[in-house]
Amino acid sequence: MLDDPNNNNTITFSLEEVCEADMKRILLTVYDALKEKGYNPISQIVGYLLSEDPTYITTHNNARSLVRRIDRDELLKAMVRSYLGE
Repeated sequence: MLDDPNNNNTITFSLEEVCEADMKRILLTVYDALKEKGYNPISQIVGYLLSEDPTYITTHNNARSLVRRIDRDELLKAMVRSYLGE
């Protein structure tokens, strides 16, 4: 929780939301890099998630390094939550 000294309202945020926002930003960057290189981005990302083999992801625009920052378990949890509408 953060307190704003200019008013009496308390601002709250979720660390999970921040993490999910970062994961989404990274995935969009990786998606764009794969698309630019002519790959099927969805298939490549799924291949990476299932195998954890980084060669599914191009090094173009630093995509491979970026995607390795994402915790796969947390990403899969976020994806299932999103799919189920939670």
